[in-house]
Amino acid sequence: MEPACRKDKPKLNSTPTRGDRAKQKSAQQELKQRQRAEIYALNKVMTELEQQQFEAFCKQMQSQGES
Repeated sequence: MEPACRKDKPKLNSTPTRGDRAKQKSAQQELKQRQRAEIYALNKVMTELEQQQFEAFCKQMQSQGES
């Protein structure tokens, strides 16, 4: 005899299905691509800023040398 307090619970399927795994992998790849694009864009902006600062520094050094 089973105890009266025991109830059968439906088992939760914790393992992801093939479709879920594919969706998760696809979402992960999209996130990676987006992050990579953001990093490249930031790198471009920082490189341009560094170049501007270097040119300003060179002009300043030239003007000090001429004085």
